[in-house]
Parts: sequence; C-alpha cells; structure tokens
Amino acid sequence: MAILFFSDVLKKVGLDPAKVCLIRHAYSDKTFRECADSGKVYEYTCHQKSKFKGHTFEYWAVFISGQGTLAKLFALYKVGKNIVSDTPDKIPAGVPELEASHYKGEGVVYELEPVELLKEYEGKLTIEWGSATRSWNQKGTNEKEIISLIPDEKKVFVGYENVLLNYDQLKDIVNNAIAYEPWHIALKSVYAIYLIVDTENGKQYVGSAYGEGGLLERWKCYVNTKHGNNKKNARVDLRLSR
Repeated sequence: MAILFFSDVLKKVGLDPAKVCLIRHAYSDKTFRECADSGKVYEYTCHQKSKFKGHTFEYWAVFISGQGTLAKLFALYKVGKNIVSDTPDKIPAGVPELEASHYKGEGVVYELEPVELLKEYEGKLTIEWGSATRSWNQKGTNEKEIISLIPDEKKVFVGYENVLLNYDQLKDIVNNAIAYEPWHIALKSVYAIYLIVDTENGKQYVGSAYGEGGLLERWKCYVNTKHGNNKKNARVDLRLSR
C-alpha cells in the first residue's frame, strides 16, 4: 500500500496541490523526443494547444515518461500572465524543425518561470503516473505514488594529476563532503606540493601540505580565509603536483 504521494511533497514545500497541474511528456512522442534530445524541454512545455486550460493553475509540475507508466520529475514552473498565439515569429531559437512546424497561429505559448522549490528532486524523483497515460495533464490533487528518489551521485575523483581548481570549485568540494566523499578521501590521504596562480596577474606560489588531514585540511584553510594565511593569494587557481 502506497503511503507517500507527490501531493504530499507539494504540501511540504507550501504548495496547494489543487493549484498545481501535473504534466507528463511522453518520450515516445517524436516531436517531444527531438526537443528533449536538443535540450528544449522548456520551450516544448511552453507551447500548448489553445484548448489546454493550463492558465487555470498557478504551477505546472512537469514530468518525463519512464519505463511503463512511470514518470520522472523534470521541473516545476510558475505560470505567468503572458499567453500569446503561436505564430511563426514566436518560434524559439534552436528548437527542432518538427516542433517549429507546429507554430501556425492555432496554439498558444505560455510564459513559464522556473521555481526552485523542488530543484533538489529534479531528475531524481519518480512517480507512478497510473494506467491513464493518455491523460498527459492531471490535477495535482490526484494521488501519484512516489516510486523512488535517487540520491545525489558521488563526485568521482579525477586523479591527482588532473586536479586543477579555481576557488569556487574548491569551495564546493570542501563544503559538500557527502557528494565529494571520494575527493575528501583522496585529498586527506596525501601530503603534497601544490601550485597557486593568481588569475589576475599570473604570479605563482608553491605551497606544501604535510600536516594532519593532508592536502584536504590545507585547502580547507584556503576556503575559509581565501588566502591560506598567505595574504597575497586571495585569487587563486590550484594545481596539484604530487
């Protein structure tokens, strides 16, 4: 028996399921498949037939079909007030020719604003859409069982000889120990000599890490201070040499 539904997730982030439209794009549809493969799912979603009453909802939760009747969350959008006719001059740049051919002034183009509330679940949360797969749009109040939620993948360590980082990349690695667990294990297990390059003037600094916690602990210092107590190195790229 299902005990967790997508409507529960909507409520948890403060959305009324009655104000959310669930949309399932079928990858088996040739037009959508071409758009998806071209990175134009957003543009495809904005383009709808005139009879679609998407404007009666405040939000659209967009899914892409999976195996059987499953569907994976793609994105959540807030519906804007600007709805225009799909005349040829409204064809978005870069959409496949098959999709562009449907802009005949007979449909509409919605204004959709991406919403970050479910960002961490995009591409990871899978629901059971149900047997009525032809009903590609449904109310958010319809109970859709959550089948799976894929955790964040571990970021693969690239190898000591390939480590070349700017400050923002290093900060992301240091502050996300779970996602970058392989990096943390590798960096704290070695002593090393490293090169810092000032990205504005090209000046270089050769440093070394030999204390407890190895290279990871030394580079944490750079993240926390931006200069690692070497105050001339506020803007750095880091290249590792073992």
